[in-house]
Amino acid sequence: MVPEREAVPDAEREDDRNAQKETSMDRWDRMGRLAAYGGAAAMAPYAVIKVSWVVGSLLGLAPVGAGFGLAEWVVLNTVTVGMAVVGITLGLALARPWGMRLPGVPLVFCAWVGAGFLVSMLPYALADSLLSEPDTTGGDNDPKMPGWEAALIQFGFIGMGLGLTLALPAYLRRRWPQAFAGRGGGPSPLGRAAVVLGAAVGLMWLYWAAGGTAGLAHPDEGRTTWRLLCGICGTWALVAAFAVARPGREGPGRLPGWLPSVLGWLGSGSLFAWSGWKLPFTLYVAIAAPPDVTLPEQLGLAIALHLCAVAAGGAMMWTLTRGPSRTHPEVATAPPG
Repeated sequence: MVPEREAVPDAEREDDRNAQKETSMDRWDRMGRLAAYGGAAAMAPYAVIKVSWVVGSLLGLAPVGAGFGLAEWVVLNTVTVGMAVVGITLGLALARPWGMRLPGVPLVFCAWVGAGFLVSMLPYALADSLLSEPDTTGGDNDPKMPGWEAALIQFGFIGMGLGLTLALPAYLRRRWPQAFAGRGGGPSPLGRAAVVLGAAVGLMWLYWAAGGTAGLAHPDEGRTTWRLLCGICGTWALVAAFAVARPGREGPGRLPGWLPSVLGWLGSGSLFAWSGWKLPFTLYVAIAAPPDVTLPEQLGLAIALHLCAVAAGGAMMWTLTRGPSRTHPEVATAPPG
C-alpha cells in the first residue's frame, strides 16, 4: 500500500511538470510569432524607401548615389528591394500557418543563414556606429541620406535581426519539437569534429580580436572595427561549439533542454554565413590581387579558417537537425523536408 500512496504524488508532480512545459512552449511560441511579425513589419519601411529610390532616380526626382551610374544604381537598389521582400515573406512564413506547409529545407536554410548574418552584424553595426565619427561633409555630387531615412533603414535591419533570432527557434520547435527536447547522449563523431573545428576557429578569431598579430600579414590593417567583428564571430563560434557539445548533459536544475539547440542554431548560422561570404571574397583577393584591397590576415590562413568555419557550421546544423544520439531513438527527428 505504501508504494501506491507514493505513486499518486509522483504522478501529480509529473503532470505538473508536463503542464509547465506545455505552458512554457505556448509562451515561447507566442513570443516567436510576435517576433516574426515584428521583423516583417520592421523591414517594410526599408523596402518602401528602396522602391522610392528606384522610382525617383528613374523619373529624375531623386539623386543617384555618388560613384554610381543610373543603371548601376537602379540594379543595386532593385536587388535590395528583392532581398527586403524575401525577408518580409520569410518573417510571415515563420508566423503564419501556411509557413508550416512550405518545404522545410529551403525555408530553414534561408532563415538560418539570415539569422547567422544578423546576430553578428547587429552588435557590430551598433558598435561601429559608436566608434566611427559622423561624416558631415559632402558636396552636390555626394547626396547625403536624410536622417529619418537612415534611422528607418537601421531600424529595419535591427528589427529583422531580432525578429529572426527569436522567430526561427520558435518555428523550428513548433515544426520539429523533438529536436528541442534535449539529447540523452553526446553528439555523433561528426558533431564532435565540428565542435573541435568550430572552437579552434573561434579561438583564433578571439586571439586577433584581443590584439594578437600571429598569422597577420598586415597588422596595421587590423582596425578596431575588424577586430571587433573577429571578436563577435569568435564568440558565436565558441557558443555554437558549447551548444552542440552540451545537450547530452542536460538535466533537472541545469540549462533547459531547448537552450543549447537555440544557441547552436544561431552560432552555427553565424559560422556558416559569415565565412561563406568572406571565403569567395578572400579567394578573389588572393587570385586577382586588386591593388586597392589589403586584408590583415595571411591569405592562405584566412582561406583555411573560412573553409573550416563553413564546414563546422554546416556539420553543426546537420548534427542539430538529426536530433538525439542513437541511444535515445524515441526522440530522434528526421531532417527538415
